[in-house]
Amino acid sequence: MPRRVMQGVVVSDKMDKTVVVLVERRVMHPVYKKFIKRSSKFAAHDETNKHKVGDRVWIEECRPISKRKSWVVLEGEPGAKGPAA
Repeated sequence: MPRRVMQGVVVSDKMDKTVVVLVERRVMHPVYKKFIKRSSKFAAHDETNKHKVGDRVWIEECRPISKRKSWVVLEGEPGAKGPAA
């Protein structure tokens, strides 16, 4: 089964080797048929602590690293401001 890969914006980097990434997606409302934004926050493993708040990053699903952390940061664009920054 392929691993999921998502793009998001770092909203917190206060933990050691962990960043919180906000991922936004657009879904269609079942009644009104308008697109609305839904967002989720994921804790992702950042081994080198190089990603800061506001960076746009790609995260990939992995084995559970801790209770909340089962994503790993693949790469990022430093300083690329996203919708949450």
